[in-house]
Amino acid sequence: MSQIILIGANHKTAPVEVREKLSFTSDETLAALEHLKQDPGIKEGLVFSTCNRMEILYIPETGDQIEQVIEFISGHKNLPVSEFRSCLYIYQGDEAIRHMFCVAASLDSMMVGEPQILGQVKQAYKAATKVGASGVLLNRMMHKSFSVAKRVRKETGIGDNAVSISYAAIELANKIFSDLSTKSVMLLGAGEMAELAVEHLMTHNVKSIVVANRTFKNALTLAQKFNGKAVQYEERVDALSEVDIIISSTGATDYVLTRDQVKQAMKKRNHNTIFFIDIAVPRDIDPRINKVSNAYVYDIDDLKNIVETNIQQREQETVKANRFVEEALVTFRKWLDSLAVVPTIKAINDKMTSIVDMEFNKTLPGLSHLPEKDIEAIRRMTRAIATRAIHDPIRFLRNTGDHRDDSLYLNVTRQLFDLDIPEKKSQ
Repeated sequence: MSQIILIGANHKTAPVEVREKLSFTSDETLAALEHLKQDPGIKEGLVFSTCNRMEILYIPETGDQIEQVIEFISGHKNLPVSEFRSCLYIYQGDEAIRHMFCVAASLDSMMVGEPQILGQVKQAYKAATKVGASGVLLNRMMHKSFSVAKRVRKETGIGDNAVSISYAAIELANKIFSDLSTKSVMLLGAGEMAELAVEHLMTHNVKSIVVANRTFKNALTLAQKFNGKAVQYEERVDALSEVDIIISSTGATDYVLTRDQVKQAMKKRNHNTIFFIDIAVPRDIDPRINKVSNAYVYDIDDLKNIVETNIQQREQETVKANRFVEEALVTFRKWLDSLAVVPTIKAINDKMTSIVDMEFNKTLPGLSHLPEKDIEAIRRMTRAIATRAIHDPIRFLRNTGDHRDDSLYLNVTRQLFDLDIPEKKSQ
């Protein structure tokens, strides 16, 4: 039976400076897939690369090809093996399958439950199929990973609750305004926290984004990345009349917005609700703004309480999600085992015997005028016809050649005779 192997490095095993060096661009991924496809030692392959992980999933033709794949990564990225070997994890068989299911279901992500990962896995699979690097086994395995990911998303609350400060900030804004698509947002600061917040905002289709930063160039870079507008830092107070939500994460040592500034701005905005999320330490937003009518301030401590509660809830949901992964692993393993020759031959024989017996029993009432020995002769004849009918397919399956992809023929045979296990039909 073909072995499934996964070699990779992720945010748990490799620091960011190593992950950056191991990362594959889209073009590099296609080139790597072409190489795997041409490699006589590898039957099927898939390359998955994001900012938090680089993984190669493959099925070897001979041996395990582990050292060859590690050398391939080294050569492809022009990086000595000594610089990344200690960061690698190597999974084989069920461990590799389980890991891929967990990755797709966002159980192995830096932020468990984040929704982007499934789309990234699908893109990696799409690239593999585009160049013909993926075959029967990986095709089936990847589609199973998609189905388990969807089940985890649908039947658990693993993605419902914010477990990062920036994400919690946006979820809080969404609860207060119920519909962010009609709201404008201003970011004060253009660092990593601000960028994460914008990424979450984009999923809610906010009306517009304004970025203000002490270094205008950085504000412009972040604004352009998300089709927003950059303003000078000194314009932040004037901008209050145009925005509904302010998310602040500057490195300032004093308040960047005060109660008096907001009080003046409220007159220009006809006292419409304004919402401040302060994710800076020390705080950016004057807490006394809370005393201004229709102005609300939430700081990092408020958000931490939300996050801590959500982490506890998510841990409970993760237990359920892992159970779904194990169930998917069991059904996929059954399918893999069913590709072995003997069970397939037995399944063909059993099916043909049941068909013959069923049809014979249907006909039997009309044969009551015949002697028992004639009826038995007819039974033997129908069984012999069935045996002859499947003789050649079975001989073909048993005659395994050194250069033949048995998994392909076994899979086709099971489809032709409709022998697949019930889980396929229920999907």
